Amino acid sequence: MEAQNGSGVGAPVVLNVYDLTPMNNYLYWFGLGIFHSGIEVHGMEYGYGAHEFPTSGVFEVEPKSCPGFTYRRSVWMGTTDLSRAEFRSFIENLAGKYNGNTYHLISKNCNHFTDDVCKNLTRKSISGWVNRLARVESIQVSTVRHVPTHPAFSDDDMDSVSSSVIGDSDLEELDQHLLPSTADVHSIDVPPKLAKDLL
Repeated sequence: MEAQNGSGVGAPVVLNVYDLTPMNNYLYWFGLGIFHSGIEVHGMEYGYGAHEFPTSGVFEVEPKSCPGFTYRRSVWMGTTDLSRAEFRSFIENLAGKYNGNTYHLISKNCNHFTDDVCKNLTRKSISGWVNRLARVESIQVSTVRHVPTHPAFSDDDMDSVSSSVIGDSDLEELDQHLLPSTADVHSIDVPPKLAKDLL
């Protein structure tokens, strides 16, 4: 799916990396850190986050402005010759593999999603430092609620909302940008050149 004509013509594929913790200001210089990433294609950024439902956790936002995270840097990944419509079909199809309730900080996180997109579009993997935490299995970490998350209500108090990394106004904004997956909607035509790559 990478532009094949060698002229570099095609839509840029850019990895946008965000800090999940202020400690990254120190850890980053040692090749460490805890990061969120999104992939920017055709003027929008796509990411993956956790929620409690068996529907797509893939969402879209304006580039470099994912609510709840601090933008750090962008990494050029290459180009794709997919049109905007072809890319939209591709991302909605891929979203079926990334349900909000299957998010896991170590084995299936936002960085796994962006790596999957990059491999499909450019045949390149994201840089190892972006998802290093997932490779360090000896670290005990609690699940970080990524975007978008739906408020969880306790049985004791239906009015109390569980804490999350993102504020309520950010949640509402992101909920409006959740992408349907082909599993969430009836059927979306996938361009023939994509069908074989997605199977």
